[in-house]
Amino acid sequence: MKPWGGRFRQAPDPAAERFTASLAVDRRLWPHDLAASEAWARALERAGLLSAAERAEIVRGLAEVRQELEAGAFPFRPELEDIHTNIERRLQEKVGAVAGKLHTGRSRNDQIAVDERLYLKDAVARVRRGLAEVQSALIDRAAEMLDAPMPGYTHLQRAQPILVAHHLLAYVCMFARDRDRLEDCRARADVLPLGSGALAGTAFPIDRETLARDLGFREVSANSLDAVSDRDFLIEFLAAAAVVGMHGSRLAADLTLWATAEFGFVEFADAFATGSSI
Repeated sequence: MKPWGGRFRQAPDPAAERFTASLAVDRRLWPHDLAASEAWARALERAGLLSAAERAEIVRGLAEVRQELEAGAFPFRPELEDIHTNIERRLQEKVGAVAGKLHTGRSRNDQIAVDERLYLKDAVARVRRGLAEVQSALIDRAAEMLDAPMPGYTHLQRAQPILVAHHLLAYVCMFARDRDRLEDCRARADVLPLGSGALAGTAFPIDRETLARDLGFREVSANSLDAVSDRDFLIEFLAAAAVVGMHGSRLAADLTLWATAEFGFVEFADAFATGSSI
């Protein structure tokens, strides 16, 4: 039975079920869904809604679910629609009825909101680290080229003499702005929505400030309706990522142009080149 299917008299049409299922996309959120569920179990215990023994049993079951997911042995069930319900149902199979208490006071609405924010914070950290590595490589290469002149171009016409180092360091500046934009995005994502319920909050005495610290969030959301519907941070990340892609494309285009016979400034190693089919 669907988690919402109590009053329904007909089974979902298979086409509608496939159309509304999100598991193919949100299954990648499982590490964050597990982390949020473990933290929520601790919050329920602090609120007096779970005993210490019940919390321990739930956390033990979640650890077993984690092992299955890490090993690629988790039995995903598409009819359960999403990663949240798949994990909760699997937890119930492992620890029994106590698993049902984990959903006390929360909704899939605030579950997906917290999972996406945790996922995005991790993604931003990875991208910023990657950009820092690119910047470091460009700086190292520029340091080797302090005495290497090259023509600076406007409209592909030679305009003024510059140094190769100067050209390379321009990209260090571009990627620095990219890293700043991503950090701005991460800061706005660093707000805990869990505890907002479906849209109007939870009636239970959940200590959201402690929950936020438990999950590594800077602060809690101020408005439950906004918290479960806000996806600004995802669009913001996509915009920042598009600028990163543009800068990377510009660097690649420069190198490709410099590798042509007309320029002859660089030569790609065979490991990073392809040939013509003619």
